[in-house]
Order: sequence, then structure tokens, then C-alpha cells
Amino acid sequence: MKICKNCIQPNTRPGIFFDENGVCGACLWYQEKNKINWSAREEELHKIAKWAKENTKSNYDCVIGVSGGKDSTKQAITARDKLGLHCLLVNFQPEGITEIGSKNIENLKNQGFDVISVRPNPKIMKLLIKHDFFKWLNPVKATEFALWSSTYIICDSFNIPLIIQGENPGLTLGASLTGVGTDSNCLNAEKLETLSTGWKDYLEIDGVEEKDLFLLHYDRKSLESKNVKGIWLNYFLKEWSNFESAKFSEKFGFESRPLNTDPNSIGTYVTEGSNPGTYFQLDTDLTQVNQLLKFIKFGFGQCMDHACYDILEGLLNREEAIDLVKKYDGKCSSDYIEKFCNYIGITTEEFWTTAEKFRGNMWKKNDNGEWKNSVWELLK
Repeated sequence: MKICKNCIQPNTRPGIFFDENGVCGACLWYQEKNKINWSAREEELHKIAKWAKENTKSNYDCVIGVSGGKDSTKQAITARDKLGLHCLLVNFQPEGITEIGSKNIENLKNQGFDVISVRPNPKIMKLLIKHDFFKWLNPVKATEFALWSSTYIICDSFNIPLIIQGENPGLTLGASLTGVGTDSNCLNAEKLETLSTGWKDYLEIDGVEEKDLFLLHYDRKSLESKNVKGIWLNYFLKEWSNFESAKFSEKFGFESRPLNTDPNSIGTYVTEGSNPGTYFQLDTDLTQVNQLLKFIKFGFGQCMDHACYDILEGLLNREEAIDLVKKYDGKCSSDYIEKFCNYIGITTEEFWTTAEKFRGNMWKKNDNGEWKNSVWELLK
């Protein structure tokens, strides 16, 4: 087990890459950003936009998957106002959308866009989410299939030439070993860690048929036969970071969590540093539970993610980041846990029994029988 020598990201992240000096792929990307000819990248982006406008067989030049959050707001405004594209936005509505999530997607619609909202059959989604909890300890897995695929399906159906997604995790998380790569091609989304096991896994569930899963997968061959291009926007823009996207989107009405949000309830810092706890993962409380489960499975949760981002963006130093991770990582309000248990119809005892089955080998019991995270022992 090891920790990145630059940020504090552990090698327990699936697909993570480290170089021979012990530096993770995310840090290597930030180093590479200083060497890139961003003017040439932006020129390439404008050429792609021009190509889309000249080659569309649709009413729309591009399609963009959106939640109403900081990144999708920046994507939509940039595509329309900077690139001059006529955009169709596709919103996957998560199960149990939050009040602030509803406000943000309505705000984005009201910026002046056509929007298609997609919500797979909620009875089927509940079955899938329950299945993923017990099989993978990943209750957001099915929602990510639908989140990604719905945009590609609409693109195919409407004969739109260009798909615009936000950031390539192979770059920003350093998870290039998942197969998604480090280039600009977002047609590779099917190779993301969560999606790579395949949607057909759900056919083993009683009561689920292939026709129930239409919105959970896209036909890449069909898109390629139509010469559709798909791009990660962060590949082309120098000014792309979580903090910058939040500040950009606030100018267009995007709302964050209140600063008085209890950081112990969401497992990340809120009133310190750049306040990432206020602007990440706002549209469903399911993500808070999933981050707790990620912490149990891999030894890190969203506080670790946020701290690493902020180190790279110069908003925290390493010592500050380590302190925050040890304070908040893996924390989750019991209200979120109970809400999730009620949703899939299990007891909290079943929840914790199941979670323990997936506890990663970075966890060791001390003399008092308490679990200790050996990832934290490496944080120096």
C-alpha cells in the first residue's frame, strides 16, 4: 500500500496509476497541464464546434449530460456562449432528488436551454440499487449507468453530431488504468470503472428483463457509424477545476449547500479551505451513503477526494489536508443511512452486516477491537 508523494491519494483507488517516483496519475496530469499548449487545444475545440454546426442533421449541434451542478452548468454555458453551439441538455433525474438538486436543475433550464429529463422506471431502479448494494457495496452503480447512457441514447436518437461531457476521470483522478484513457474521447465512458462490469449483470435479478434496461446502456457502434464525436471538455480548457467551476456557475445561479452544514454528516469539510463540501454531489443523498461505503471498502471517502483536489489547486497544503481527512473522511449522518435502508427495505443491522463483508484489507483491529485505517498511518 502506498500514498502519492505529492497529494495524499492512496493506491487503493481502482484503476489508479503511479509513476516510478510514487506520484499518482492525477498529480501527473496537473504537472502536464503546465506544459500543454492551451491555445492550440482551444483552437482544436473551436474546430470541433465548427464541424458540429456544419455537419448536424438535427435541430441541435451538441448534446450535454447535466445534473444542474457546478460542472454541467459550466459545460452548458461554455458550449452555448463560448462555442456558439445550439445545445440539447439531457438530465438524468436521480432517485430521491434533493431540494437543492431540484433548484439547480431548474435554474439551469431557466438559463435558456432545451432539456430532456430522463428517469428510468423507479421500481426497477430500486431493484437494481438493492442488488448493487448487496453484490458490490455500490448503491450508485445503476444510477451511473443511466446517468451516462441517457445522454448517448438521446444523441443517437436525435442524430446529434457531438457529445460534450465534463471531465475525464482518467486525468482528474488519475484512474487511467480503468481503460477510459487520458485523451479527449468521451465515447470511452463505457470503460469507466463503475460501468465496465456491464449492464447485463442486472439480468440475474428476478423481475428484471432486458427491455427494462434500455436506458442503462448505449450503442457505441451506432454512434461511430454516424461519425459522432464525443469530447471531455476539461481536455481542452486550461481553466478547469472544481473550485473554478463552482465560482463560474455561481454567476449563473448555481446554489451550494449552506456553510452551516455539519461536515460530520456528509463526510467532508465545509467551513474550512475552499469549502468543497458545499458544492459537490448535491442532487441526491444516496451519494453520502455511497461515500461511507467507499471508505469501508477502499479506505478513503469523499473528504480524501476533496483534499487531494484542493492540494493540487493550491487551496490546501498537505498538512492541512491530512488533518481534514482524519477529521471527516468516512463520516455519514445516521439519517442518510436510515433513509437508504428504508428505501431498499432492509434494517440498519443488515446494512452494517453487509458493509462488513466488503471491508478492505487496509483495515486492522487494534487491541480494543476497534477498526483502524492503515491508509491513515501512511499519511505524513
